[in-house]
Amino acid sequence: MKILVIQHKMIGDVLTTSLLFELLREKYPAARLDYLINASTQAVVAHHPFIDRLWVFTSEMETSKKSANLFQREIVKEKYDVVIDVYAKLRSALLTKATKASKRISYFKWYTQPMYTQTVKPASSSQKNEGLAIENRVLLVEPLIGPVSEIPKPKIYLQPAELQVATKMLEEKKIGGASSVFMIGILGSGLEKTYPLPYMATLLDAIVEYTSAQLLFNYIPKQQAEADTLISLCAKKTREYIHKDVYGKDLREFLALTAQCDALIGNEGGAVNMAKALGIPTFSIFAPWILKEAWNSYENEGTNASVHLKDFYPSLYQKHPKHYKKQFAGLYRQFAPDFIIPELKNFLNRITT
Repeated sequence: MKILVIQHKMIGDVLTTSLLFELLREKYPAARLDYLINASTQAVVAHHPFIDRLWVFTSEMETSKKSANLFQREIVKEKYDVVIDVYAKLRSALLTKATKASKRISYFKWYTQPMYTQTVKPASSSQKNEGLAIENRVLLVEPLIGPVSEIPKPKIYLQPAELQVATKMLEEKKIGGASSVFMIGILGSGLEKTYPLPYMATLLDAIVEYTSAQLLFNYIPKQQAEADTLISLCAKKTREYIHKDVYGKDLREFLALTAQCDALIGNEGGAVNMAKALGIPTFSIFAPWILKEAWNSYENEGTNASVHLKDFYPSLYQKHPKHYKKQFAGLYRQFAPDFIIPELKNFLNRITT
C-alpha cells in the first residue's frame, strides 16, 4: 500500500500533521508513507522514522504553473492507493483527484467534496488535551485505521551531532549552569501575530527580575532591527541577561538550541509547536484573532500554558476570533502586560521548582 499525506504551508501545520505517520505506521507497518510539504518546513520532519519520502513543494512552484504541473505529474505517476489531504484547499483537492487513488480523504467542503471518496466534518470544540488542531487531523485517518483512543504527540528528531553543536555554543558563552535558560519567541510570523515590542520588553523585565534567567532570542538576521528595538526597550538589568548573538543560524540549529533550554516563552506559532515536540515547556501569547482552543495543546500537563485576550475580556468576542483579524492592533493594545505577568509567574513557578 502507498499512502500520501498532503500538508502545505506553515511549520506548525506540517509538524502537527506529522503525528499521523506514527498512527499509519502502526496500522500498516509495510506501507510506503509519503509526505507532501513546502520546502521551508523540511527541517521539522527531517530524520522522521515513519516517513519514507518527502515531496517538496518549492517557491518556484508557487509562481510557475509549468513547474507545478511537472510536480503533479511526478506524484500521479506513483499511483498512490490512499491520499489524505490535510491542507484541504482547492489546489490540494485538484491534486488529490488527479492521483486517482482509490481512497481520497479530506475535510468536508461543498466545493471540493466531489474530488474525494470520503470527507469528514471537523469538530468545532473539544475538551481533550491535544487541542482541536490535532484532534481534527486524527479524524482524517480514522476511516483507514478505526477509532484512535491514544493520540501520539508530534515529535522532532534531532541528531546527536546537532545537539553537541548547540551544547558547545552555550558552553562557550557560559550560558546555563545554575541559571535557567529561556528561549524567547520575540516575533510572530507577521505583525498581526506579534505581541507589541514595548509590552514584550515589560514581560522580559519581569522574567529577569523574577528568575535571573539567561535569555536567548528566536530571530533571524533580517529581523535584527526588531531584536535591537526590543532590547533597547528593556531595563538595563534585563539587557545584561540577553544573549542576542546566540541564535539558530538555520531551523535545525534553532531546534537544537531550544532543546537545551528550560522553556520557550513568547508569541504563539511554529516555535511553540516545535518546543512542545521537543518536550520543552512553553508559555505562549496568542494573537487576539487566533482561536486558542485549536492550538493550546498539552496544557493539562502543567508544563505548557498560554494566554489570550479572550481569557480576560470574553465580552469582546461575539464571533469567531478570526473575524477580528483586521482589529489586531487595537486588541493588542488592550492586552497589557499586567494581565499576562501573573499567569507567567505561575508558569515559571511550576517549571523552576
